[in-house]
Amino acid sequence: MTTEDHLRAILRDVLGLDATRADAIDADTQLFGAMPELDSMAVAGLLTEIEDRLHILIEDDEVGGEMLETFGGLAAFVKAKRGE
Repeated sequence: MTTEDHLRAILRDVLGLDATRADAIDADTQLFGAMPELDSMAVAGLLTEIEDRLHILIEDDEVGGEMLETFGGLAAFVKAKRGE
């Protein structure tokens, strides 16, 4: 599984997205502010799941709008944390 595949699965599970919608997520997909399911409470759950499933630590000061603006931004952030 690629990092992107893992992230799609996490988004599907945390946000309750159906498989078709999760599979359609690509690098340009807008996240925070565009997906009604991804509110501030869901962000906390999303980040916790990313940490747990992908074995990384996300510091509070690393969380920002740019990281959560698009799926591509989130994937790039996670890949950098994983050294990919």
